[in-house]
Amino acid sequence: MRSKKFRTHLLSLRFLRVPGSPSPRVPPSPFPLFTLVLALAVLACGHPPPGRGAGEIESSSPSSSAQNSVSFRVETVIGHLQVPWSIAWAPDGRMFFTERTGRVQTFQNGKATVLFTVPDVAPSGEGGLESLALHPQFADNHFIYLAYVYEADNQYVRVVRYREASTGLTERKIIIEKIPAAQFHAGCRLRFGPDGKLYITTGDATRRDLAQRLDSLAGKTLRLNDDGSVPSDNPFAGRKDARPEIWSYGHRNGQGIDFQPGTNLLFETEHGPSGFDGPGGGDEMNLVEKGKNYGWPTIHHTETRAGMEAPLLEYTPACAPASGMFYRGSAFPDFRGNFFFGCLRGARIIRVILDGRRVVSQENLLEGKYGRIRDIAEGPDSYLYFSTSNTDGRGTAAADDDRILRLVPVK
Repeated sequence: MRSKKFRTHLLSLRFLRVPGSPSPRVPPSPFPLFTLVLALAVLACGHPPPGRGAGEIESSSPSSSAQNSVSFRVETVIGHLQVPWSIAWAPDGRMFFTERTGRVQTFQNGKATVLFTVPDVAPSGEGGLESLALHPQFADNHFIYLAYVYEADNQYVRVVRYREASTGLTERKIIIEKIPAAQFHAGCRLRFGPDGKLYITTGDATRRDLAQRLDSLAGKTLRLNDDGSVPSDNPFAGRKDARPEIWSYGHRNGQGIDFQPGTNLLFETEHGPSGFDGPGGGDEMNLVEKGKNYGWPTIHHTETRAGMEAPLLEYTPACAPASGMFYRGSAFPDFRGNFFFGCLRGARIIRVILDGRRVVSQENLLEGKYGRIRDIAEGPDSYLYFSTSNTDGRGTAAADDDRILRLVPVK
């Protein structure tokens, strides 16, 4: 029942631009032009985020499930990047990351190296080179998966597999393509599940109706074998009226997914309406399950309807969740099993404490300190790494933005 869901409600600042909206949403006013100019002036005069990433000490707050505050030091790992979108680690300790302009880089021993530049990427609006995932057997097969926006007769998202070689990335293989895209709501996050399958989030490409249509790949979670073939146990496999790749549907713009340790439940973060396609806010954290309908655009925010899934957590005004991961490491014992995601408009990291399917509590970390935060990932050192997105045209950049930073425990 909806009454069992854990909700967050805040007042909506409707005159500010919501991520994903092509234009600011201005409230009714006898002076609409003046209101718009004033709002834009406020945004234009913003200041760089105060966080330096030079070793300053921050801390979490005690909660009902973790009575101790967790202190950590914030360090910059690498700076002067161009909208870093996705972070992953190879078994040999190298960090792989993507930049929206099309570059795939590695970082090890204090040195960044451009491994590859995607030749047919179309970096515009929210699109470009997005997510990256390494095959679970990367140490043996060296397979790397990239999701990016490209142009054909329209804009689409394509997922491609490469093999890392001494000369860079080779053996290009298309896993899936022609996923609808647009200037906004292009998804896309890649994650291998405990079952060895590749899960892919997709946006509705600003066409609301596509999210409910089972003959479209837009507004969905997809599930594929590692070679791009369709698993026989997908919920719509064998149906003539549905795309067999679909795992769940009714999503607006999913940007983060990960599997809960111990239960293997799939949790997802998703952007809510942006004003032009519904009341602002309504960002979501969902528990995504096989074949289920998550409602967009029929229901949103805290609305409910039979046969559709309401979110576990809802955020109004928008926080613009841009990632999602469960912490599994040892450096922060109090964080183990917690779900973390970065927020763009919300300019913070949100930590969610869960008991299986049930939300116990949540808290904000680094709120307003480092600007727009996109990906968050656990490193081989068990530290928490996150990327900023202050040079994406919607933020105000610090001198060395964009950056990848990390949280290091302080005892």
